[in-house]
Amino acid sequence: MRILQVIASMDPKHGGVCQGIRNTVPELKKMGIESEVVCLDDPESDYLGQDSFVIHPLGKSKKLWGYHKDLIPWLLANFSKYDAVVVNGLWLYQSHAAIKAMLVYRKTHNVSPKIYVMTHGMLDPYFQTAKDRKLKALRNDVYWKVIENKVVNEADGILFTCEEELLLARTTFSNYKPKREINVGYGIQPPSAKKEGMREAFTSHVPKWNGKPFLLFLSRIHPKKGIDMLINSYRKLEKELEEVPQLIIAGPNEHEYGKEMQTLGTASPNIIFAGMLSGDAKWGAFYECEAFVLSSHQENFGIAVVEALACNKPVLISNKINIWREIEKGLGGIVKNDTQEDTYNLLKQWFFLGKEKKEEMALAAREVYHTCFTMEQAAQQYIKGISIKLAE
Repeated sequence: MRILQVIASMDPKHGGVCQGIRNTVPELKKMGIESEVVCLDDPESDYLGQDSFVIHPLGKSKKLWGYHKDLIPWLLANFSKYDAVVVNGLWLYQSHAAIKAMLVYRKTHNVSPKIYVMTHGMLDPYFQTAKDRKLKALRNDVYWKVIENKVVNEADGILFTCEEELLLARTTFSNYKPKREINVGYGIQPPSAKKEGMREAFTSHVPKWNGKPFLLFLSRIHPKKGIDMLINSYRKLEKELEEVPQLIIAGPNEHEYGKEMQTLGTASPNIIFAGMLSGDAKWGAFYECEAFVLSSHQENFGIAVVEALACNKPVLISNKINIWREIEKGLGGIVKNDTQEDTYNLLKQWFFLGKEKKEEMALAAREVYHTCFTMEQAAQQYIKGISIKLAE
């Protein structure tokens, strides 16, 4: 089998979606599945040419909506090479172009690849109800009625990373009538084994760390992440308890909201903003913390959450992170609502948990990773979901 992945960009700076492809393709290859990517990137981009699979960059789109005149012609000329086409993401030209090209192709060809759309959380109702997204929500409503509902409903199947994402997608827009909904799962590559250099790299990057286990937030510094609730809850407990572990907030913070959160955290000497962590410094943060915390208002999968589980770290999360069911069932962390009160209770429950219970939860966290979120499992589920449809 050969699969074509369609995506707007493979630039690593765009994060989750393109990284998901980079994680998945090597595992698929082990199973005898060849994968190629077509994207709207400049062929001279320095991040291209470093992957083990073929990427077809058609050139940077400079138009509104990501429009590119060469995408539909390229797809029509190359569909015959593939057994399946997976469109990654919604709301940009590549999803509309892929479906339009396939419908045209099928008018003149008796045999064609199956086409799937992987939404990557983009049908989550949060994006239509968040107070700071009113104009974007209105835009999406119009776009859904005119274009995107055809993308979803004409595809051979819609792919989801977890059961929660699938269920939420049904609640967002009217006329949501996909031919098939498929939970293909998601996963991450196993983390690098713990080594002394990781602690040193982390110490070098975060010199204010006191050397003791801490609470770790590692994600984008963004309003939807609930960082304000986390800081306020931590400060409240800091006043109520004799001693609390440091809270280290890692993520790019040199922007307006990041600076607002730093100002909010200045009242506590135990809150440290570490900036962006990568490589050994990032893994050092995971291995040296006592628990990972993310009281987000919306998270489709949460790669950092799974990375923490894989490092034997309990996760303290909200039930707006779509993999919360798997984590709660496996006892790999504590799950609460995404409110100020529940974020406070989330931290408080962890602080009052005994040493033995924390150790049990750490072991359970690793087991949740092995049971639900390895890359091997995700690749097998991915191919199973597509292959069933291909066989029909």
